[in-house]
Amino acid sequence: MSQADQHCDHCHLPLPEGEDISATINNQKMHFCCYGCKTVCETIYGAGMDGFYQRLSYQQDIDGDILKPPPEINSELEVYDLDEVQGEFVDALGDIREIHLLVEGIHCAACVWLIERSLDNATGVIQGNVNLSAKKLHLKWDNRETKLSAILHTLGQIGYAAVPFDPEAAEGQIKKHNRQLLFRLGFAGFAAMNLMWISIALYTGADEGQFKELFYWLGLGLATPTLIYSGYPFYRGAITGLINRHLTMDLPIAIGATITYLYSCYVVIIGSEIAHVYFDTVVNFIFVILTGRYLEAMSKRLAVQSTQRLLDLQPKISTLIIGDETKIVPVRALQKGDKVLVKAGEKIPVDGVIIKGESVVDESMLTGEFVPMAKFIGDSVSAGTTNKEGVLTVEVSRTLKNTALGKIIHLVDEAQATKAPIQCTADRVIPWFVSITLILATVTFLFWLTVDFELALMAATSVLIITCPCAFGLATPMAIAVATGVGARMGVLVKHGAVLEILSSIKHFVFDKTGTLTQGKMLVSTLFYAALEQDEQPILRKIEPDEQLLERLSKKEKQLLSLASYLESHSEHMIAKAIVNFAQCYSLTRNELNNSAELEHIKVTSGSGISASYQGKKLAIGSLLWIRQMAGDLAVWPQLEAQVQEYQLSGSTVIYAWLENESICAYVVEDKVRDNAVDIVAQMKAQNFAVTLLSGDKQEVADYMANKLGIDEVIAEVMPDEKDQVIQQKQQQGHLIAMVGDGINDAPALVRADVGIAMGSGTDVSIDSADIILVNGELEKIPLAAELSRATLKTIKQNIGISIVYNIIMVPLAMAAMITPLVAAVAMPLSSLLVIGNAARLRWRFKNR
Repeated sequence: MSQADQHCDHCHLPLPEGEDISATINNQKMHFCCYGCKTVCETIYGAGMDGFYQRLSYQQDIDGDILKPPPEINSELEVYDLDEVQGEFVDALGDIREIHLLVEGIHCAACVWLIERSLDNATGVIQGNVNLSAKKLHLKWDNRETKLSAILHTLGQIGYAAVPFDPEAAEGQIKKHNRQLLFRLGFAGFAAMNLMWISIALYTGADEGQFKELFYWLGLGLATPTLIYSGYPFYRGAITGLINRHLTMDLPIAIGATITYLYSCYVVIIGSEIAHVYFDTVVNFIFVILTGRYLEAMSKRLAVQSTQRLLDLQPKISTLIIGDETKIVPVRALQKGDKVLVKAGEKIPVDGVIIKGESVVDESMLTGEFVPMAKFIGDSVSAGTTNKEGVLTVEVSRTLKNTALGKIIHLVDEAQATKAPIQCTADRVIPWFVSITLILATVTFLFWLTVDFELALMAATSVLIITCPCAFGLATPMAIAVATGVGARMGVLVKHGAVLEILSSIKHFVFDKTGTLTQGKMLVSTLFYAALEQDEQPILRKIEPDEQLLERLSKKEKQLLSLASYLESHSEHMIAKAIVNFAQCYSLTRNELNNSAELEHIKVTSGSGISASYQGKKLAIGSLLWIRQMAGDLAVWPQLEAQVQEYQLSGSTVIYAWLENESICAYVVEDKVRDNAVDIVAQMKAQNFAVTLLSGDKQEVADYMANKLGIDEVIAEVMPDEKDQVIQQKQQQGHLIAMVGDGINDAPALVRADVGIAMGSGTDVSIDSADIILVNGELEKIPLAAELSRATLKTIKQNIGISIVYNIIMVPLAMAAMITPLVAAVAMPLSSLLVIGNAARLRWRFKNR
């Protein structure tokens, strides 16, 4: 194997040709691409941390992309203190550093509180914000005072394993966690089904027969492994919370399950004639809660996937120009000042400046506007955008994290990290609820202990069972579960249930323009035609497309429109496709008009248009300036320009088709407003919602669109990071904001907003970044979603009231020993059933919507 085919033993990049940089380390000769890699490798081996290389899975996929090392490292955390390693994850290697960490073991808001509180007391930590949905920690620390490995050790001591965040590895970790949770859920479900038959036998008279003890021991045999295996997460969470002096949701679950289990064991062992066993209650309790946690965990993968989709937009390889030769290299190997070759149809790998060539570049992923932009020498281009036509030579100005795309990815991560976790009423009350429950159970036991031990145990157990916070815990998630189901049926997908609670309080909606309030596709709306007969004043004719269009066109008009569409069929431009589609729709194609003449000398002029020869005459279609240069001074120009000016001011694009000495035609191409957009905006304003139009388009175009829609506030000419800043500024003014968008450029704003709403017809990135998706892109679903959110919040409050009233009535009865554990076990699910039934009313309310 030649040296050119080898890779650096440290960073795995190709070795430079004609230069041998090597060293003998651990009796093995190693080769490096530079002296920096050689020094780092020697340092790592010299420190005895060569296990670092054993954990690197350097592979090369079919695209030539060098994959990042997996972060699943449970020991040797000191490796993460190396700048060469941190460079993959840290924004800037200065004294003050920031990093995103993937944290395993997070499952509730109490975990967030515990992690952030522990980090507040850690030396050198400036800030630590946990994103509950993505299980990510945004950490800012002073590298002079503490090392990253020390912070990771601190997190490990409180029960949370953390590693630098990598989207692919993070998604794998979440899948692993969900799979383990599913196994525990399946085991509990198996035990619950079998215990059901035992319970039916006991409740129908077997508890008084000769097989009573057999059934009891069978129940014990099923409940014990279920409590140990399926109940392990609850015990771990409860113990961790107690160690750190914080009551979590896991504590009442662990107490209720343990006391009920121990009491049932007591009954089995002593063989009481008056007492009953409640192994089925233990198992069913665990099964129901695990089911809820598994469904919640499934939604946590979405945050990771949105970041991964953004990363997928970054090209993985590039064509590096070295002298007169080219070489395929990974994008991460590029440096500022390098020159790369970008062919037609390829994505631009980095931010840079064109030094050779001209083309049309699709920048819709950044601007949201789908009309490609003409690019010439000296113009800037951005990573992830698509070169549509010509061949470009680009000089690299920014790479990876510093590119416009990289900044969008950073904004999404930052917005996710700074969005505070939702603390529902139940979570805030649970610690007090648990404390009061324990006190009441203890008081009950001590009071009845003077009368009878078994009576005291039964009464105390009844208090624990009947006050078990099932109904209280189900109050919020049950209403949200029903509401999300109702929303899905109506075409409103809610990705995070708590979003409905926030949406109910929102009174300010911010709309993107293109693809949200408009249809998101170019259409020919109007035509202007003039015959260029010699010695005659050309007459300009306005043509509105309708069902009788073909009948109203003259032979020459049909000829020009069919030739123009045939010529445009040689272009991949968005507007060209609109003209071709228009011709096909109205049967104006060359074949349907029996026009068999061929076009010759077809030539594409980047940023201007396309031209050809037809029967010895020039045929061209393109921009006004370009056509005027070829056609010269025509008498019709002043009249034509005056007619199309109104359309241009409204944001429409005007393209001109010209056949030498024959005719000229102006196509008005526009992105039309959605049919019901005006009515929806009026409806929202009538309901006292504030509506803002936020667009990357020109100010005059946005003003025209806002006036047409009846929107009062307009913010135009904003880039993706500026959209994010606009949302943040409005939030700082005390407003709760809902952002509605459909493009990649909307992703940071969608995540930053209190509620992000994406059109189902939009890009995958915007959909993944949003909290609510309108499946069919129907704007009328937005007010409906707001109504659903208000109804959901009302139902949540009703459910909480039901659970409180239930406890106010039943707890005194249990303390008075008027309720046995058996009755308590039956009564306890009744409160849950009431909550479930009340939540189900949401289905009936929106049944015909």
